[in-house]
Amino acid sequence: MIPKTFKEVIDLGDGRTISLETGKLAKQAHGSVVVQMGDAMLLCTVVSNYNKSTADFFPLTVDYREKFAAAGRYPGGFFKREARPSDGEVLVMRIVDRVLRPLFPSDYRYETQVMIQLMSHDEEVMPDALAGLAASAAIQLSDIPFETAISEARVGRINGEFVINPSRSQLAESDIDMIIGASADSVMMVEGEMKEISEEEMADAIKFAHEAIKGQIEAQNRLADAFGRKETRTYAVAESDEDLYAKVRETAYQKIYDIAKGAHSKHERSDAFSAVKDEVLAMFSEEELEEKKDLIKTYFNKVEKEAVRELTLAEGLRLDGRKTDEIRPIWCEIDYLPSVHGSSIFTRGETQALATVTLGTSREANMIDMPTHQGEETFYLHYNFPPFSTGEAYPIRGTSRREIGHGNLAQRALKGMIPEDCPYTVRVVSEVLESNGSSSMATVCAGTMAMMDAGIQLKKPVSGIAMGLISDGDRYAVLSDILGDEDHLGDMDFKVTGTADGITACQMDIKVKGLAYEILVKALKQARAGRLHILDKLTETIAEPKANVKAHAPKMEKVEIPGEFIGAVIGPGGKVIQEMQKETGTTIVIEEVEEMGVIEILGVNQEMIDEVKKRIKAITFKPEVGKVYRVKVVKMLDFGAVVEYAEAKGNEVLLHVSELAWERTENVSDVVNMGDEFEVKYLGIDPKTRKPKVSRKAILEKPEGYAPRPPRERDNNRDGGRRDNRGRDDRSRGNRDRNDRNDRN
Repeated sequence: MIPKTFKEVIDLGDGRTISLETGKLAKQAHGSVVVQMGDAMLLCTVVSNYNKSTADFFPLTVDYREKFAAAGRYPGGFFKREARPSDGEVLVMRIVDRVLRPLFPSDYRYETQVMIQLMSHDEEVMPDALAGLAASAAIQLSDIPFETAISEARVGRINGEFVINPSRSQLAESDIDMIIGASADSVMMVEGEMKEISEEEMADAIKFAHEAIKGQIEAQNRLADAFGRKETRTYAVAESDEDLYAKVRETAYQKIYDIAKGAHSKHERSDAFSAVKDEVLAMFSEEELEEKKDLIKTYFNKVEKEAVRELTLAEGLRLDGRKTDEIRPIWCEIDYLPSVHGSSIFTRGETQALATVTLGTSREANMIDMPTHQGEETFYLHYNFPPFSTGEAYPIRGTSRREIGHGNLAQRALKGMIPEDCPYTVRVVSEVLESNGSSSMATVCAGTMAMMDAGIQLKKPVSGIAMGLISDGDRYAVLSDILGDEDHLGDMDFKVTGTADGITACQMDIKVKGLAYEILVKALKQARAGRLHILDKLTETIAEPKANVKAHAPKMEKVEIPGEFIGAVIGPGGKVIQEMQKETGTTIVIEEVEEMGVIEILGVNQEMIDEVKKRIKAITFKPEVGKVYRVKVVKMLDFGAVVEYAEAKGNEVLLHVSELAWERTENVSDVVNMGDEFEVKYLGIDPKTRKPKVSRKAILEKPEGYAPRPPRERDNNRDGGRRDNRGRDDRSRGNRDRNDRNDRN
């Protein structure tokens, strides 16, 4: 018997709905829900252990997977089984995690797993926009402590009108693609890309999405009430000791404040703070430390945060001595690496990124093969963050989620500035060599300069800046170009990228509740001022893209041919194209697009590229009737000469002896010889021979008094045959007469 189910429906106001259902699937999970929009269905479960973890942090795992069966497809690869998550799945995990994590109690240390699975796919629904809604709804149905319900929604803008959760086809027409995460009263996360919009337009898009999110939260609450809310579980809360906190604060606060005000470098400041911490620990006996050491460290960190924040709010000063809107010193360099196709160094304070550019054909495009999306990227960016960039040593276990997320942000910032007619596949790699504050924004700046150095004709240069916000409710300070320490001490950190004309991408995590939109817009405008300052530094280093790619970089040219010639260019078993590549040292890629063959020719030597183009032209050469062409004699025959078109080497045609001249020609060599060059007229296909016909005499002036030779008379008796009175050959009748005579004899 099917168990009783509970369902709530969210009306999006344009005929589309989202439903939340529970009670049927995964009932042993602590909370489970099925979210459906169209034919897209997500199953989300949440489980949290009852035994406390030994970790000194909250061990939360958010996992998002798209099942290939959901789209009626097989996984790629040998084993035909879903394996490690794709970059696209990792990005969804990150946008959900960033909203959920701050809403669990700060002292909750129980391993928790939120698992979201796409079970059914709809081409008109992008499931990543439903993942946050599913996660929150599942938690609301559980007994896990959680501050408040949240949801996430995508917002687009098509023809000036905002749209919630647009389809992928609609998104192609949109100038905004943002996912917003929020509770009923506060926006908590923003991530997306835009086509050079203003700060006010961005704030309006966030407001629009927030209103839709409020309706989704109401539906979650109705579902939880109908299902029956569970009593929130009790757990071992962290101990507190107000007297201990007061003792730590009395000893450490002013010392930390003075160090913070001293404008030290990152490592000097860290060493000084550590010395104060050691001094605090030294106040306690071994017995007290054995019992209270972790709590003492927790209180020290709390005091450190209070002191640093107060310095900024009270005096407008920051850890490195800057004012709130001041940008750290910047230096840049291009063409640093001699062998790559383009390179640059961007250094801002203690953050440094080295970017490289590699140019290739469409064969090097990044293939995307997800159940919900298949395609390819001809521009992509990879971001690497090695341990030495922060002066640390720890195991390297593949590409981290953070590296995937930061690389994706930089890619979204830059991709809109790649010209549509760029013939190359472009790969940018950012190597973070130093880090103390927003290496992702350093990547955007370095990537811009490296592509300009490589000769990619960017529409406009792009810069990026990381911003912070500190607020105590009454006072607030917006910080430009934040340090790593300011990142986790503040109430909001946001990264904004753009050109001189508008925003191209953003990523925000907002911790302060009920942030006023006026403060948000002010922060975005301060970010614009900082972004333009950084942009000036970039354009001082390289004002515009180099006119050409480097001498050692591959040149790319595209040739279009009629689709009927694709096979001829490739040749049997690929023989023709392989020979061209081998003899010219080029890379040739052919793709059929709308009954045309699009050929990419990639090579360092321009002469060899031109040679390939000549050969392709020869293969695909198709003369026009009535047009005159220059030819060269390549073979002499008794009945004519074989000539080769000058503009299509290897393309040969027979020039019959009767078409050499107006006068009767007994010997071909009387008129032309091997190697002679002259012009002929193309007459089309000869109806008798069904072969191409050309004529030399057709473009010569007819001799005065010329009279065409009369047609040769047919000798009807040369083979002993006769024709009857209807003109039919009567040879068979003569044979029958002879046979009759022989029989009589």
